[in-house]
Amino acid sequence: MNKVVIYVYVVAGCVLMRNGKFLMVQEKKTHAYGLWNVTAGKVDKGETIKQTAIRETQEESGYKVRLGELIDIYQDYDEGPVVHHFRAKIIGGELNFPTSELLDVKWMTYQEIEILNNQGKIRSKCVFASIKKLQLENNINNV
Repeated sequence: MNKVVIYVYVVAGCVLMRNGKFLMVQEKKTHAYGLWNVTAGKVDKGETIKQTAIRETQEESGYKVRLGELIDIYQDYDEGPVVHHFRAKIIGGELNFPTSELLDVKWMTYQEIEILNNQGKIRSKCVFASIKKLQLENNINNV
C-alpha cells in the first residue's frame, strides 16, 4: 500500500484588538497583493509557533506584544499552510511597518473588515473567522 505524504508549512499570527478596532495589514506579495490580513508569517526553522507570532507582529506592525490564548488553528485547503492565530496585547512599540513587504497597516472596525471580506479582499477565510470570533466574544462581554 502506498502512503500519500502531504507537506505543509506552519504560519503563526496575532489578532490585535484595541478600542473596538482590529489591526490589519495589507499584503504586497504578488500572490496576495492588496489583500488584508492579520500580522502573520511562516515559522522559521528553530523557532516555535509562539515565537513566530510575536516576531511577525513586531516586524509587520512595530508593536511588541504579549500572547494571549490560541484563537484557533486553521487549514483552508489540503496543501495550504496550517495557520495558528493568537490573541495578543500590545506592550510596547509604535505603529511602524516595512513598506517593502506591506502596502498599508490600519486599525479597522469589525464592520469595515466585514465589508472587505464580502468583497473578497481578506487574505483567507481563517483571518475573518478569527476576527469574527473575537468580535462576538467582545459583544457578549459588553452586554
